Amino acid sequence: MSGEEEVVLHGMWASPYAKRVEIALRLKGIPYQYVEEDLLNGKSEALLRHNPVHQKVPVLVHNGKPVIESCIILEYIDETWKSSGHALLPQEDTYRRARVRFWADFIQRQVVFEKFVLTITALGEAREEAIKELRKNMELLEEGLRANFFPEGIPQHHFDDQKNVRFLDITMCAFFGLHKAQSEFVRTTEIIDLQRTPLVFSWVESLKEVPVVKEVLPPHDEVVNLLRGFRQNAVGSSPQV
Repeated sequence: MSGEEEVVLHGMWASPYAKRVEIALRLKGIPYQYVEEDLLNGKSEALLRHNPVHQKVPVLVHNGKPVIESCIILEYIDETWKSSGHALLPQEDTYRRARVRFWADFIQRQVVFEKFVLTITALGEAREEAIKELRKNMELLEEGLRANFFPEGIPQHHFDDQKNVRFLDITMCAFFGLHKAQSEFVRTTEIIDLQRTPLVFSWVESLKEVPVVKEVLPPHDEVVNLLRGFRQNAVGSSPQV
């Protein structure tokens, strides 16, 4: 990257979407300025200007030009800074690239957005159903990852070389790196279960030891408190919290 280039990331300390952009930037060795957004008490004028449609983080601003949506940002980073020597997506194998994109999207949409969010906002039977569906989707994820990527499990010391941390791995650790906090909040189930999802569990635990990931993941207790606050805001004074 030349000295004239400017990279600014608008994020929020607990957002897994922003965290995966941070991890990608650090893996690529891209210098950037980080702007913390207070999404609850007032978004910055810059965030609203750069992302007027969704008004959400993350937003990557490269030389004054905004890029939004974390998956799109990751691909933009990969295509813009090819000279880093650390490819996030498979370069030659287009079928493998398609599989990586599919399972990253499955994690974001089917596991996190559609199911985990309901365990926060729903009550009673609706919440129990959301937990049941979350377990089912985690088992589907386990089967899909094993069939497509690691049939024999994660090789020992696989992530000792940070160049092995790529697009799907970034998504895994950004969304599941805090699974213990998520499970503590949900209480009735483990988000990642060593018995039901051993590959996902070992994959995530291995990634959490990568220095770049350690630097980026937020503190456990603060995430639990944040999730508890979201839950209270969603259900109000209902006794079924």
